[in-house]
Amino acid sequence: MGVDIVAIGDTHCREWSEVHPAIREAVEQADVALHCGDFTYMGVVDGMRRCARRAIVVHGNSDQVDVRRSLPYAEVLEIEGARIGVTHPSWGGPEFPLEELLPDFPEPVDVIVFGHFHEPINEERGGVLFVNPGQGYASFMVPCTIARLRVDDGQITARIETVEPAR
Repeated sequence: MGVDIVAIGDTHCREWSEVHPAIREAVEQADVALHCGDFTYMGVVDGMRRCARRAIVVHGNSDQVDVRRSLPYAEVLEIEGARIGVTHPSWGGPEFPLEELLPDFPEPVDVIVFGHFHEPINEERGGVLFVNPGQGYASFMVPCTIARLRVDDGQITARIETVEPAR
């Protein structure tokens, strides 16, 4: 049967209605929607939770204090035996060793979905799949992207999808 997951991050909006319409639609259609932090305001969190069938959310370094206080830094969900970690590191840059995210999850995970760097990543290292969905808006040099993951019998595949090209 399989489970379809959409992962977004770094939307940096005040309200859910400001999030790109294609992203809002993807969240509504997915079995599970992940947000990897930097909503910025609680209105985006609330809107996503209303629209998603199941929402897993973590806070980011640019989120307002009320968002940070109400959301975890890291979260783990298990789907069909696959363990998926979600986080938003507030350190490092695109060239940092992805393995440095592993300590955020005391129990082993199969996938780490994370935000912060605004550039998509879909890379396996040491048996762990690292996925950064990119940023939830198009900017001068960086496109608006999301990640789509699928879990079938505990096996996970991921792909990055461009929602809007860079401007």
